[in-house]
This record gives sequence, C-alpha cells and structure tokens, in this order.
Amino acid sequence: MKVARALCAWGVAVLGLGAGGETLTVVSWGGAYEQASRSAVLEPFTAETGIEVAVEVYNGGLAQIRAQVETGNVYWDVVDLERADAVRACDEGLLEFVDLDQLAPAPDGTSPAEDYPAEAVTECGGGLLYYSTVVAYNTEILAGARPAAIADFFDLARFPGRRGMRRSPLVNLEFALLADGVPVSEVYGTLATVEGVARAFRKLDGIKDSIVWWEAGAQPPQMLADGEVVMSTAYNGRIFNAQVLENQPLEILWDGQVLDSGMLGIVAGTARLDAALELVRFASRPQVEAAISRYISYGPVRRSAAQFVSTHRETGIDMRPHLPTSPENVRGALHNDWEWWSDHGDDMNERFSAWLAR
Repeated sequence: MKVARALCAWGVAVLGLGAGGETLTVVSWGGAYEQASRSAVLEPFTAETGIEVAVEVYNGGLAQIRAQVETGNVYWDVVDLERADAVRACDEGLLEFVDLDQLAPAPDGTSPAEDYPAEAVTECGGGLLYYSTVVAYNTEILAGARPAAIADFFDLARFPGRRGMRRSPLVNLEFALLADGVPVSEVYGTLATVEGVARAFRKLDGIKDSIVWWEAGAQPPQMLADGEVVMSTAYNGRIFNAQVLENQPLEILWDGQVLDSGMLGIVAGTARLDAALELVRFASRPQVEAAISRYISYGPVRRSAAQFVSTHRETGIDMRPHLPTSPENVRGALHNDWEWWSDHGDDMNERFSAWLAR
C-alpha cells in the first residue's frame, strides 16, 4: 500500500470517541507534554466537534503500529510520532493518506503546502511542532563551574557524576560526535561512514559506566531534581515546565541541541478514519499549533502560526525566548536528519542494543 502525506503532529497518538458513540484510542508521550496536548488541542477539539478523545501513553517506535496493521487489529487511530518514525511508517504503508490541500489555509489565504517549510513536508504530511533534545543540569548540584558546551556532558573529570541518556541511539550518536569535535554540518556525513559510527560509540564508551538510562520524557526532570544524575539529555519542554511550574533549579544547555519535529499519523486501516481526519485537520490549524506553546515550550511548524505564539498560560512568561527555534537558541543547532534515520534507524537500533549488552 502506497501512503502519501499522512499527517502526524505533536508527538502524541490520539484515539477518541467518534460521532455515534464509537470509541477512539489515542497514544501520547505522557507527562507535561500530554497535558499540554490535552489543553491546547484535544479538549478544544472535543468542544468543537463533540468527538471524545481517550489517550494512551507510549515511548515511541513502530512495533505496536506494525503489529496492529499486519494483523488487521487496529485499535490506535492517531499516533504522535517522531519524524523519522513517521517517515518509516509511511514507507511501510502503516499510515493513511492526508492531503495537505484538505487542511486549513493560513489566515491570509496561503495554502498549507506553501505555509509549511519545505523541510517539514514529506509524503507523510507536514510537521506540527518543533522540539529539541538538549542537555540539562541541576544548578544546585553543579554549583561551581557550569557546563558551557556539549563536550562538557562527556567530561567526567571536570564534571563528575552520573549522566542521564535516553535508551536509544537517536540523538546520542549525534551528541557523541559533536562532543568529539565534529562540526554540525558534518555530523550526518560522518555517521554515514563505518568509521564515523565507530567513532560515536567510542565516545559513548567513555561515559557508559556513568549513564542512567531513561525511556519516558518525564524521567529526566525528575532524575535531575532528585540528584540521581548531575546532567541529562532531555526534551526542552519538559525542562521548561519543571523550571516554571515546579520551581526546580534546572538549566538548559542549548549548545548542540538536536532540533526535530513531531507529526500526527493516522494508523492505516482504522475504522474511525473520518473522526481521525477531523482531529488531524483541527490540530494543523495555525492557531491550534501555536496554542501548544502556551503550555509547554515547543514551537509551531507552520510559518503563519508564529504570529500566534504569546505567553505561558499559567505564569504569563513570554514563550518566544524559550522555544528551541528562537534566534538565540537555534544558533548552532543540529537539525535532525530524519531521512538518514529513516534509512539507517533499524541498523543503528541493533548496533545500540548490542553495545548496551556488552
């Protein structure tokens, strides 16, 4: 089955109760991000359409989607996917069509296809949210010298203590090469070579014994607050919410951030396709995209949505300086090469699992 322009959004899988009482099951990433998605997207969607949405939690990957589609037992309707997973899912026929022309135009009438940045549009549709993986640290634990560059994350001599990292090769390989002196513009070219991949794993070898692995996005802020680790990779929005809502003494190191986008995908074969399409169309409106940033520091993808970014709903903080795409934060960022990960993700996952088991 050829799949084109399946649209995915913020990193949340959504299943809801459709018209006529049918039940949708939705999948999200949990924690602060799920709450932001509920407040900014899912609850307004239900209020406007009458379609209820029930949310399940997952930690990414395609295994469950593949199993549902291959067996014909599809019970997830809309899934919030990382971009590389969304591309692979489209290539494998795991997602339904969503024509960009069916989505809402920009407020000035610009078509959706023109409103999305070129790099955010694929056969799977357009991204709805920018987020980044960053390094964060506890300022009370690192009360003296502070990390200033991504290389400091790997420097156990200057900054002793345990590190938190996601149990995945994604981003970890990029951070390792950046810390080893590879320029941003050459990271994926380096990873495209056998020697480059080996170089990344050698860099990770240097801190392997000090790593505490995390899987859910809610874990790094808690690990940092509890002092379980002194530094951790994390999603920028989760750290922001811990700072402003929980008053945690955490700081983001923007150097070396890996910028990515999330997409909403409709699982192929869902019996609730019409309701799922309604949700995707609703979520892709520029004003709705921007509404997420009122609850967590993730930025909209559509160009016309930027004008609607304002303040944090609860604290009144201006959100624009806290987005990963703000001019100061995005300087020097590494843009995730989702095509590379789509092509090489399975191999890297196998290599990473073998490395962990050593």
